[in-house]
Amino acid sequence: MTATEDAPAHFIRRIIEADNASGKWGGQVRTRFPPEPNGFLHIGHAKSICLNFGLAERYNGSCNLRFDDTNPAKEEQRYVDSITNDVQWLGFDFAGQPRFASDYFETMYDYAVELIRKGKAYVDDQNAEQIRESRGTLKEPGTPSPHRDRSVEENLDLFEKMRTGEFPDGSKVLRAKIDMASPNINLRDPVMYRVLNAHHHRTGDAWHIYPMYDWAHGIEDSIEGITHSICTLEFEDHRPLYDWFIEAINEGRGPGSEWGEPIVHPQQIEFAKLRPTYTVMSKRNLLKLVTDGVVSGWDDPRMPTISGYRRRGYTPESIRNFCDEIGVTKFDAMIDIGRLENAAREHLNKVAPRRMAVLDPIKVTITNWGDGGDEGRTEWLEAVNNPEDPSAGSREVPFTKTLYIERDDFMEDAPRKFFRLKPGGEVRLRYGYWISCHEVVKDDAGNIVELRCTYDPQTKGGDSPPPDAEGNVRKVKGTLHWVSADHAVKVEVRQFDRLFWVEKPDRKPKDAGDDWTFFENLNRDSLQVLDACYLEPNWKPGESEAGFADGITRVQFERQGYFCLDDDSTGDRLVFNRTVSLKDSWAKQAGKG
Repeated sequence: MTATEDAPAHFIRRIIEADNASGKWGGQVRTRFPPEPNGFLHIGHAKSICLNFGLAERYNGSCNLRFDDTNPAKEEQRYVDSITNDVQWLGFDFAGQPRFASDYFETMYDYAVELIRKGKAYVDDQNAEQIRESRGTLKEPGTPSPHRDRSVEENLDLFEKMRTGEFPDGSKVLRAKIDMASPNINLRDPVMYRVLNAHHHRTGDAWHIYPMYDWAHGIEDSIEGITHSICTLEFEDHRPLYDWFIEAINEGRGPGSEWGEPIVHPQQIEFAKLRPTYTVMSKRNLLKLVTDGVVSGWDDPRMPTISGYRRRGYTPESIRNFCDEIGVTKFDAMIDIGRLENAAREHLNKVAPRRMAVLDPIKVTITNWGDGGDEGRTEWLEAVNNPEDPSAGSREVPFTKTLYIERDDFMEDAPRKFFRLKPGGEVRLRYGYWISCHEVVKDDAGNIVELRCTYDPQTKGGDSPPPDAEGNVRKVKGTLHWVSADHAVKVEVRQFDRLFWVEKPDRKPKDAGDDWTFFENLNRDSLQVLDACYLEPNWKPGESEAGFADGITRVQFERQGYFCLDDDSTGDRLVFNRTVSLKDSWAKQAGKG
């Protein structure tokens, strides 16, 4: 369970607990997560994963991973693989092997034949545009198809020929015969099957017709014995149709019936989907970002996909905690993406080991380092791995005559309250010594290239020096991170920011022209690549840090933020992605932090 295991029950949990108390499903809880394998999962899917698998865990039930692979034109095996990996990475086990809608194609077909024989379905020759136009509006009823009253025998014959590939794509459909005047447009003779002579990634060329989602959805749940079919709010108006399909199949069923026993009628419950700020969630828009080269792929660390967050360094725990913290309601509202970023900070603060890295280096020379006669000596100093986790222990960092510090940690003409390094000023080097700057070296263009400083040998470890003869204690306010120039590892750092600079990037402004696209809201500075950064030597490519079981090593660069080793890294070139900064810079810009 997540961190809020004891939080008050949300409305779906209350429904399940009432069902269990009444014995409605024999005390069983069976849920499912049913993605379409036509893209990578995004953070909205993570909420559904956590909800469905979390409920199964809480009530000692089971949750199926089931792929709704009913549209072969857009589906690929790589999407199946990525989705399976995402669910497992988030920490959930599905019941048995992944399941597929295609596992049930034969059963769905048999049920469709049954509805034809019951006079509840018919083959229509109208094309998609004609069907759309004849469906009517919210104020006007639809117009019945001229093929609505075909005989059962003719419909059975045509449907069989649709299956065996005797008709071209889009030439015929199978429709349910319900009510063309229904106030719910979903009940106006919805399409159940369409002719699609496409190769399927699992069934090959065996099928020339494929079920529509509304027909397949309820049947898949029924076959699997799902007790609580949890969907997002946009499917609420479809629920009467799912109910109609199950009831139509069950009509006339029972002991001794030619149709057999009634099938399970799952209970559908709808909740509000996740709508985060500064993010697009439409698969169509996410695919466009990939195909237009705005991002490097579905797993680009700026993408809101689970694989993107994983590559960026988010932990599964942080995503689960976020999904749990935002709750489950029927209220459709925007969620501040800063809450997810804060969830990452909170968890990484507990588990990420600390390292020192200088991203924009300036050279510091300790001019009195050789006063003892060994100018080239290296002194190893103890540094804490994680102050939040005493069990993480410590490491040793090398201190030498030549160091690097951050360029913006020095200011030549510093204001009075600048507590970092300045000419004549003194600062503490974390875990190291106190240093004072006495000379600034510049190149011919006037750029600062070196700071010459002295260190106080009495401040080893960063401690304050002893009081002077008069009892006065010298103090400093600034503490800087640093690395030894002789030992540091040169690395590349990629600093990621939000991909969009407005809260609702896919909302078209009222005064926008017809050529407007959500690309106009892109944050063109969402990626900054720093290729000359220096990291302390306590690092090895692929090093396994304690507490990380998923193969991605995450770390806090002190005073910088949280980072992780990127997939592009090699033995000769380390690449780090910034997961999140130490503080929410966007909240500060908005006056919230």
